Amino acid sequence: MSSIENDKKLHIVVSDSHIDLESSNDLSENHIFKDPEVAEYYRQLYDKTQYECRDWFDPDFTYTKQEERKVVRKNDWYVTFWALIMFIALDFDRGNLQQALADNFLKDLHLTTNQLNIGNTINLVCFLFAELPSQLISKKIGADVWIPMQMVLWSVVTMSQGALKDVHGFYATRAFLGALQGGFICDVCLWMSYFYTTSEMPVRLAYFYIANPLSTVLSSLLAFALLRIRTPAVTEGWKWLFIIEGAFTLLIGVAAFFKMPASAVQTRTWFRKKGWYTDREEKIVVNRILRDDPTKGDMHNREPVGPKELLKTLLDYDLLPIYIIRILSDLSANPVGKYMQILLRTMGFTTFETNALTIPNNIIAIFTMLAMSYISVFFKSNALVMASVPLWIVACLIPLRYWPGAQVEKWGTYAALTVLLSHPPTWAISISWCSANSNSVRTRAVSAAVVNIFSQAAGIIGSNIYRQDDAPLYHRGNTQLIGIAFGAIGTCLLARFYYIFRNKQKEKAWNKLSEEEQRAYSLTTTDEGNKRLDFKFAY
Repeated sequence: MSSIENDKKLHIVVSDSHIDLESSNDLSENHIFKDPEVAEYYRQLYDKTQYECRDWFDPDFTYTKQEERKVVRKNDWYVTFWALIMFIALDFDRGNLQQALADNFLKDLHLTTNQLNIGNTINLVCFLFAELPSQLISKKIGADVWIPMQMVLWSVVTMSQGALKDVHGFYATRAFLGALQGGFICDVCLWMSYFYTTSEMPVRLAYFYIANPLSTVLSSLLAFALLRIRTPAVTEGWKWLFIIEGAFTLLIGVAAFFKMPASAVQTRTWFRKKGWYTDREEKIVVNRILRDDPTKGDMHNREPVGPKELLKTLLDYDLLPIYIIRILSDLSANPVGKYMQILLRTMGFTTFETNALTIPNNIIAIFTMLAMSYISVFFKSNALVMASVPLWIVACLIPLRYWPGAQVEKWGTYAALTVLLSHPPTWAISISWCSANSNSVRTRAVSAAVVNIFSQAAGIIGSNIYRQDDAPLYHRGNTQLIGIAFGAIGTCLLARFYYIFRNKQKEKAWNKLSEEEQRAYSLTTTDEGNKRLDFKFAY
């Protein structure tokens, strides 16, 4: 949330306390642009950057709480819901290998679990290295163009998996899928940020990330039918799984070309003549976003991030704590999730029982993730809420590791696995936390990619923790995961203390300035993004 003390000093504060929707009228009547000097400074900035919404910027524009709520509801329907649909399509093609494993995929291609690990590693490495380039391409040509292109391209690769014959084809398709899907998530998150305020993003990202567990549920239900398909030409059910789910993504990708406007003021086009908003609603969308975070206009949506800005963001040490938390939190349960189907098959469950038994933990994870996002906003705490996740995981891993009946009591082991994998994922909070602590479009664009790079790195490491010689109970692997979970808890606590310390440093330096110096600093400083003295980190 940004605020300013207009009568005494120009002090833009972005803090860990976010704007509550109930008090949104304050943004209409008491906001940063009430100071004429500040309004003129940002007007010139928006003109300089050719910000696409600059003509709608109006410091004197007012609107009611009811009008704002109506606009937010439209955003939820047109932006968040469509983002969810696209993410489900991604996860269908990214995760259907898990359902194929419940069939005879490994046996038909003569693959070992170690070769499966290699394939997963190749996929994640390509996904990881595509994150930043994808984000840079998105900033250059626009997310509204690049995201649909990505979807169409990877859907073709997904369908081609129906022709797999051996390990070489498996490795190749894993590589192409990773390269084409990398960057999709951070591209969509950046696009969503054009429509929502800082305080609204955590919950909207949680709804967006519902796609992960929801797609697993839907894919498991579909797999129950698709894996049964047998024809003279295609005798393997897993091949039909790839072909049909890839075709679904292709349709969504083509539709995305028509469903994604470049910005809130570009929703009117030849195939959508009325657009999403009225003229007045367009002004509400633009001004409420800028009053919440004026830096969202410091780039236009077709402006690439240059090498200098890219390097500066990559070396931003103030975002490193969030990156470390993300990799450790994701890694804590990553191998368990990837091997869920194999573990259940090892315990004697059939192909169709295995896919059905993965549904409960994914349904529960939807509710725990939403609950965690609402709790983080209500208590205005990211680090402490995120620390609860590895704590949950370690509480389940310890009995799973040391329980002597793990292999004999299959339903007891299944229950432990289900509770463990029902933990709330940290995806939404980590990205919204990065966004809140970036304080510029450039940093926000790159940091969204980097935090996902750390997540993919967790996947790469996690793909190699459960090894063939440690099967079927993976005691060594679970011992390692317990240590990683404790590390994640410690990192969350350290991150909280670090950001509190950095805020105190900034406040001390700020208070040394006179009122005139504070005003001059706010309007003329060369400090950028989260390095400004008048910016506070969320923790």
